Amino acid sequence: MKKIIALTGILVLAISISYPTMAQEKKKNYEEVQIQTSAVCGMCEDRIETNISFEKGVKKVQLNDDTKIVTIGYDPRKTAPEKLRTAISKLGYDADDKPADSAAHAKLPACCQKGSKPH
Repeated sequence: MKKIIALTGILVLAISISYPTMAQEKKKNYEEVQIQTSAVCGMCEDRIETNISFEKGVKKVQLNDDTKIVTIGYDPRKTAPEKLRTAISKLGYDADDKPADSAAHAKLPACCQKGSKPH
């Protein structure tokens, strides 16, 4: 019985010592980036959020309709902000200083193209 209590105590001690380290490791595997886009409407929001959520390493995507800034939570071991900007550009939208892919932009509905009024 004393051995079981001693082993339980050691186990609890080992977990309490290693838990903060595991929590710090987990935090290192998550970063956020904010990217200014040329999104115009709710369809743009849906298109960006849906497609970017399938990018490798992406954990969270949210586009603010008012500011047109997309906030992306990602695992830095699997992707990088520049890759995410490229992915947004390939959808037909500007991503910070990276211009939209012209062929992809031309395929967007008229309401989603640059210069369209929000609706």
